[in-house]
Amino acid sequence: MLPDVAAGKRFYGELLGWSFGATDPGREGYTTATLDGKAVAGLVAKPDGRMPTDWNVHLSTSDIAGAADRIRDAGGQVIMDPFALGGAGATAVAADPGGAVFQLWQPGTMKGFEATGTPGAYAWAEVHTRSADKEAVDTFYDAVFGFVTSDLTEVLGEDFLRWAPRGEPADEAHAIGGRALIAADAPEELPAHFLLYFAVQDCDEAVRRTARLGGRTVLEPTGTPFGRHAVLVDDQGAFFAVIAPEEGH
Repeated sequence: MLPDVAAGKRFYGELLGWSFGATDPGREGYTTATLDGKAVAGLVAKPDGRMPTDWNVHLSTSDIAGAADRIRDAGGQVIMDPFALGGAGATAVAADPGGAVFQLWQPGTMKGFEATGTPGAYAWAEVHTRSADKEAVDTFYDAVFGFVTSDLTEVLGEDFLRWAPRGEPADEAHAIGGRALIAADAPEELPAHFLLYFAVQDCDEAVRRTARLGGRTVLEPTGTPFGRHAVLVDDQGAFFAVIAPEEGH
């Protein structure tokens, strides 16, 4: 959600090569972002200036009412009950036990991403939570979504649990995201949150381009076994990350 969708189109269009279709007034002014004609994201204006400027992650479900019930039963909070967005689908806003906010999505005509993992498209999402909430948060996502998990702590040198969809192998090829911990020395006011990653060809060039477009860097380019990544902020204040995946990842 952004204060200025037109400015968002300019920023992400130049940074990630996105094109944009017509704004859909039936879906709260939602505008689909495309890459080579395939849907990769969406921009929408904030309905209230007091709301945060950020990227929202939508977790898919075939039964949004049932998922909302499981969220409550597992210690989460349903902030906004399920509601339909025309024939596109239904959504709800929720928070996990650590306070990280996300949305549910039950697809209608809009199924979700049409491209992932290629430069300019969605690559990854991870929830960052406090260490005190780790056990409750891990239990929550298992109970609500049934993610298959693998512990990457030894690989990454930090506490990280990778997720794959229910019924899929717990390997990199099927991974969709994961759970990380907020650093112990992070400001106390930093809330639990989701961080979305977009794939890029060259991480360092994406950082330089972000600066030219009026954004800034929060985490300088850093190498990992899975690729070189950086955490950025766009010119309106929304946090996101970019990653140039290592070959074979």
